[in-house]
Amino acid sequence: MEIISAESPFAFPPCAATIGCFDGVHRGHRYLIDQVRREALARGLHSALVTFPVHPRQVMQSGYCPQWLTCLPQKKELLQQEDADYCILLPFTHELSLLSARRFMELLHTRFNVQALVIGYDHRFGHNRSEGFEDYCCYGKELGMEVIHAQALEEDGLSISSSLIRNLLKEGDVARANRYLGYRYYLDGQVVSGYQVGRKLGFPTANLQPSCPDKLVPKEGVYAVYAYVEGKRYAGMLNIGSRPTIGNGTERSIEVHLIGFEGNLYQHALRVEFMQYIREEQKFEGIEALIAQLQQDKATIIRLLS
Repeated sequence: MEIISAESPFAFPPCAATIGCFDGVHRGHRYLIDQVRREALARGLHSALVTFPVHPRQVMQSGYCPQWLTCLPQKKELLQQEDADYCILLPFTHELSLLSARRFMELLHTRFNVQALVIGYDHRFGHNRSEGFEDYCCYGKELGMEVIHAQALEEDGLSISSSLIRNLLKEGDVARANRYLGYRYYLDGQVVSGYQVGRKLGFPTANLQPSCPDKLVPKEGVYAVYAYVEGKRYAGMLNIGSRPTIGNGTERSIEVHLIGFEGNLYQHALRVEFMQYIREEQKFEGIEALIAQLQQDKATIIRLLS
């Protein structure tokens, strides 16, 4: 797949395309992309995805925090693994937000040579999002653009969507979120200095500062994770929270103990993949009770990930 800025002078060949944020590039998205590819092949067209580098609501609502499943570099990395020919990065601007659905479709047709437009099963676009699929079909006939209704990917009686996965992560159900994503949800970033309490307890931890501040951090609690440092994988015990037993502040931290690792991780790049929610963060009666629980958590995680 070739990723192209909409502002580049690239001359697009005739395409079948779809539009979306593609946040998470989950199995539902990949099902849609496969439909676009098949519709393109059937018509002798190239396949294209039109997406936005910035969430539209960040442009429309001041102070909006999107809680991404994938920020832009991660999204581009995942999209490049798909079989579509082009990914068009279209900056979402205030001017673009004012376009009617018909004017937006005209832009796709004239600027990107979209001859067939595959509409996601629940997708609406254009100013105020007031029009629907029948309207898009009418506009398509006027413009000489075929409009095709995509099918949703359903599992467990639900349509797989970014919103569904986001809600599962907020509930701590990372195992089910991973199933719908088609890969393990992860956070990556740099190890920064922390309170260094874990070392005193016999569980030294790396304090992760995510590289994408707008990426969703799952529910507070303890998780079984895989951690990657310099290409090597370790089983890990990760805590998201404010360490209530220690009582050293209320600021949320993301700390991971790498099982079997020896050395200094400070300033290293670290990636953690969430595997299983273990328990909620809780305040213990004292340090001894906390250490006993950490030993039990570690044994549980070793058993889960062995």
